[in-house]
Amino acid sequence: MVWLRRFLQMSVLLFHTRWWGVEPSPTEEGTLRSGHGEHGEPGHQEPHKDSYSTFASEFLESRYLSDDGYPFPTAPPVDPFAKIKVSDCGVTKGCIRYGKPGCDAETCEYFLSYRRIGTDVEYEMSADTDGWVAVGFSSDKKMGGDDVMGCVHDDNGRVRIHHFYNVGQWAKEIKRNPARDEEGIFENNRVTCRFKRPLYVPREETLVDLHLSWYYLFAWGPAIQGSITRHDIDSPPVSDRMISIYKVRGHLHALHSLSDLQLPPLPAAHRRSHLLSAHGNAIRRQKRRKEMKQ
Repeated sequence: MVWLRRFLQMSVLLFHTRWWGVEPSPTEEGTLRSGHGEHGEPGHQEPHKDSYSTFASEFLESRYLSDDGYPFPTAPPVDPFAKIKVSDCGVTKGCIRYGKPGCDAETCEYFLSYRRIGTDVEYEMSADTDGWVAVGFSSDKKMGGDDVMGCVHDDNGRVRIHHFYNVGQWAKEIKRNPARDEEGIFENNRVTCRFKRPLYVPREETLVDLHLSWYYLFAWGPAIQGSITRHDIDSPPVSDRMISIYKVRGHLHALHSLSDLQLPPLPAAHRRSHLLSAHGNAIRRQKRRKEMKQ
């Protein structure tokens, strides 16, 4: 009899809370929607009209199941990465490639493009690696004391832009990161990214003035847990001449097309992984030279 009494109590409760689907009167419906009674007292909230099975199916649709059957949240949606337009090379932006003749941003071992946009420079990089790709700015073609921007593929599958500075034999990460409008993707075993950085950041020794011309250093290689790794190569490929984003008169123009600037060949053993290393402080040497001339 105890179970029968509990069943009756539950039936009465469900009836009053309208879970049996009894339609309220127009007056009651208005009260329910407003959430208040005649004297401003809180009223009953409108019941959820969907069944539990509908709710459960909607819940599971937004997740995927692991091999063990446990639900995990899906990654948040992101805007698709716009492919690098090689057709703009030599027209609105300068481009550098390393790889087989005729390769592009999706097939070269290393690819870089650059162009000025207002007070910023936009860089696009791509390399045949699952780790990282980077570009450094040097005054003397040698590693050491160089401002470096790198795109690193982490263990979560994301590509993030980092700022480094070569110290000794290591690329030290700098917390002050000038990158903005960052985009990155790891796809088809390639790390590809796009970002902007200011032409000039005052009172910051680790950031070069991009109004000036620099030798560009090119590097890429593996990463462990989102951190770049090093090996014993003495220096990465470097541009054969200084690169400027300006004409003589200061207008943006294409400095190098895909066909007129190639990186020097490297031994086959080193083509897969090129490391940021250091031999001194090029930026400070440049400052000392200027002070001596004054």
